[in-house]
Amino acid sequence: MKRYATVLLTGLAPVSWGTTYAVTTEFLPDGRPLFTGLMRALPAGLLLLALGRVLPRGAWWWKAAVLGALNIGAFFPLLFLSAYRLPGGMAAVVGSVGPLFVAGLSALLLAERPTVRTLLTGAAAALGVSLVVLKAAGALDPVGVLAALAAAASMSTGTVLAKRWGRPDGVGPLALTGWQLTAGGLLIAPIALLVEGTPPALDGRALGGYLYLALANTAVAYWLWFRGIGRLTATQVTFLGPLSPLTAAVLGWAALGQTLTPVQLAGMALAFGATVLGQRPATVPAAAAATTAPAAVTRKSGVPRATAPAD
Repeated sequence: MKRYATVLLTGLAPVSWGTTYAVTTEFLPDGRPLFTGLMRALPAGLLLLALGRVLPRGAWWWKAAVLGALNIGAFFPLLFLSAYRLPGGMAAVVGSVGPLFVAGLSALLLAERPTVRTLLTGAAAALGVSLVVLKAAGALDPVGVLAALAAAASMSTGTVLAKRWGRPDGVGPLALTGWQLTAGGLLIAPIALLVEGTPPALDGRALGGYLYLALANTAVAYWLWFRGIGRLTATQVTFLGPLSPLTAAVLGWAALGQTLTPVQLAGMALAFGATVLGQRPATVPAAAAATTAPAAVTRKSGVPRATAPAD
């Protein structure tokens, strides 16, 4: 039951991220994706730093910078670039291959051998997402496709490295999340200034939208996400990703007057089923289990251990 509770709490992160499109279109100024990424990451990171009241030490200065660049600083701009250059939902389709990226990286870095079930479930999740969000028309932009693939690879690599490195002694997921969001926000800031210029004037509606994105959509959501990485396998965590485009589709139907076709409903059922199946732990034969290291790692040395990290 504790594992299922962890899965449900971690799943709230991509559900929250699925509201980003509606909030952006309804509350925020047009054409400022990098500024929006900056407003999501940096205030949330600084808030969590203040709450956690601990800074990185030793090797964790560069580890936090690497994780912040992969999960936030590179991921946000690449995601926005792909969304702007690709037609109707294609960025989400390309990004839905994340579970397959994680399966491959987990084999290399975590010694988690991908099973046939994992690969088939990952393909089913990508197919389901494509049925939900893919729209007809529009030639594929090579830059947009590469940006979407790079965004998925960046987040997948950050997820696997966060699992491999664990957390330092005495540091909880709140502080670790704050380090990454701050590092990522500081990376985005000069890019946003160079590409988009000075920040736009903000009214009360926009300020409310940015407040929601910084607090619920980023600070809380990424804390739940990195907390989940410490308690679940990297593959289980990334299989929750399709909940984001599914949430966006449901919210578009419920709040924005968009329609859902039978094909989209079938895609939602397929993607959600793949998400649920992806949470089932892989079965390890008894003989292999005796010689296979547990998936969790210690916070300090990275040596496998049997118990999950505590908050």
